[in-house]
Amino acid sequence: MKKTVLFCLSISLFSGLLQAQQKKLTLQQIFEGQPSLTSSMSQIVGWSDDSHYLEVDGTDRKLYAVDVKSGAKSPYTPPPKSNVSLFMRDSEVYIQNGKDDAKRLTNNNDEEKNPTLSPDGKYAAFTRNNDLYAVEVSTGKEIRYTTDGTDVIYNGWSSWVYYEEILGRSTNYKAFWWSPDSKHLAFMRFDDTKVPMFPINGSTGQHGYTEKTRYPKAGDPNPQVKVGFVPTAGGQVTWADFNEKDDQYFGTPYWSFDGSNLMVQWVNRGQDNLKFYSVNPVSGVKKQIYDEKQPSWVDLDYDGRIEYLKDNKHYILKSDKTGWAHYYLYKLDGTLINPITSGKWQVANLEYVDEKNKVIYFTARKEASTRTDFYSVGYNGKNLKRLTFGDYNHQIMISDGGSYFITTYSNVATPPKRTLLNNKGTIVKELGDSKAADFNQYNFGKTEMITIPTDDGYNLPAVITYPTDFDQNKKYPVVMSIYGGPNAGSVSNSWKGIGGQWWSREGVVQIAVDHRASGQFGKEGVALMHRNLGKWEMKDYTTAARWLKAKSWVDNKKLLITGHSYGGYMTCLALTMGADDFDFGYAGAPVTSWELYDTNYTERFMDTPQENPEGYKNGSVLSYVDNYKGLLRIMHGDMDDNVHMQNTIQLVDKLQNANKHFELMIYPGGRHGWGGQKTPHDMAERFRFYYQHLLNKPVPAEINTMRALQTSTRK
Repeated sequence: MKKTVLFCLSISLFSGLLQAQQKKLTLQQIFEGQPSLTSSMSQIVGWSDDSHYLEVDGTDRKLYAVDVKSGAKSPYTPPPKSNVSLFMRDSEVYIQNGKDDAKRLTNNNDEEKNPTLSPDGKYAAFTRNNDLYAVEVSTGKEIRYTTDGTDVIYNGWSSWVYYEEILGRSTNYKAFWWSPDSKHLAFMRFDDTKVPMFPINGSTGQHGYTEKTRYPKAGDPNPQVKVGFVPTAGGQVTWADFNEKDDQYFGTPYWSFDGSNLMVQWVNRGQDNLKFYSVNPVSGVKKQIYDEKQPSWVDLDYDGRIEYLKDNKHYILKSDKTGWAHYYLYKLDGTLINPITSGKWQVANLEYVDEKNKVIYFTARKEASTRTDFYSVGYNGKNLKRLTFGDYNHQIMISDGGSYFITTYSNVATPPKRTLLNNKGTIVKELGDSKAADFNQYNFGKTEMITIPTDDGYNLPAVITYPTDFDQNKKYPVVMSIYGGPNAGSVSNSWKGIGGQWWSREGVVQIAVDHRASGQFGKEGVALMHRNLGKWEMKDYTTAARWLKAKSWVDNKKLLITGHSYGGYMTCLALTMGADDFDFGYAGAPVTSWELYDTNYTERFMDTPQENPEGYKNGSVLSYVDNYKGLLRIMHGDMDDNVHMQNTIQLVDKLQNANKHFELMIYPGGRHGWGGQKTPHDMAERFRFYYQHLLNKPVPAEINTMRALQTSTRK
């Protein structure tokens, strides 16, 4: 379960000014942005070199290269090689060079998937019917690399659990990788023969239909996986020297710069032992070069754990083995040279490596856990320097040679701004400010960052938005928005927009809270969830609920908690396990019992149901149904292939058998989210629920006619 982005226009937590102003925001401004209180800054899409950034002109929509010193603009045309695109049309693969006519590369009745150009531009690889192919661009000659693809054996096409949890949904099931020298294709072969099939039943048409997904639930057999290599010109497959029958996972692999070896990430089924192997693509021989064990688990990320250096002698590793994510410099043979960063703070992304001067540039949450800054430091860990400024959350775009960077920054009270700096942190020029000229004339509900203390020493970060013209002598209902998954915090000191100001106008307090295992306290905090999903999250959310209800300005019978996916799980748990502290819940696509979710995600934190029966029982919403006494609304898409609607059905069954009142909304055709006309319906239902139970009045007529409710889309 990758982090689900909890987004709903009606409940999002959005920022305001620290003092009330004169003008009142209109409905059109809040929901339609007419007139807007923020304006779009120029669209900067990257860098052409070390001293020119690329900007899309707001008038003619053409691409220009802008000189960082003079500001002079010149039309920019991408180099020929970077202007080549592969795409699908009518289930066939096409290639297009710049504005030339597209050329069809395949001509087959079966659909090709994930066409990918080789680095030298001479071949296009793809999968067809679960086998791996390539076509030579110049001649159209097709090369078939594998021949054993079936409905349960996939070559270069991932099994569902890898797609969802390891390689990532953005890959669209792609599981093959070109070597940098274009001489080899590495790929994974999956055998789902022993993986149980889960039926997802669609209700359209007279007889309905069934999608059959090989979905391993906690404790089930996983797919058997092999890592293979094929020469680009074709030939025999060379298999990496692993035993496919071992209970194991392979992470996203990394080619060395020269293509001489592939770095393969391996973890055991229990996911507490990570190893790196350097594998020769010609012989398949592997050499172990790294071994890490943790008492909790090791995440098999796909976000760039390893950075090979161009000297072909070293790599930089990102690891949270000390309890905090940091960078380490290693030799290619696995010898640790030294930690590059250290301390009780977290690195985020490695943005640039200056190999000549032996300096890395990276983002991190060092000054505060709720915001990101940009830093430089030497390979030896010396001369750590913050390059960004102020109490802002920074998003970085660094130049090709690392000499300059652009930051787009904001905080809860400041709409986004943009600045150009050099790699010493010196401001070169201001590039934009999204705040409209009359922004400060309007009356906003105040938004601020706060912390909520626990009884055992944690200060939980939270962002709170108060009602417009807040009066401590009044009592207000509260909406608490959460996600709650391990290392998946949602509280950040950044601008959120003004959509939530409608609820501020209506007198609703809005708050988001992160618990101790959200990542705000490093892996030290996250690891507390080991074998205990649900325990610490509920302890901290309950602490936040009691902190709120102790305030004189909170209506202590009107606290609503809401979330989607893991947030839906937490919402259901709050209305059952935490029934004494939460009054209303609005849950989307919830997990309700961890036996019903997939192997990789669930067992990483909980081990198997056979190994940890008490943990599964204690973390199940179904165990606490008898405590339920508030009002819960559950939403679920009946075609959800991630968190099966089975979760909601089993909770509904328990609630009915206990004679408990609740509300249920099923979205036919909906996956783990839903779109089209289901979205405005979802929005309208949420409004009705909030107005009925938190505000005790009907939805205003003006809201029911707003175009925004008909056109808004869930992210």
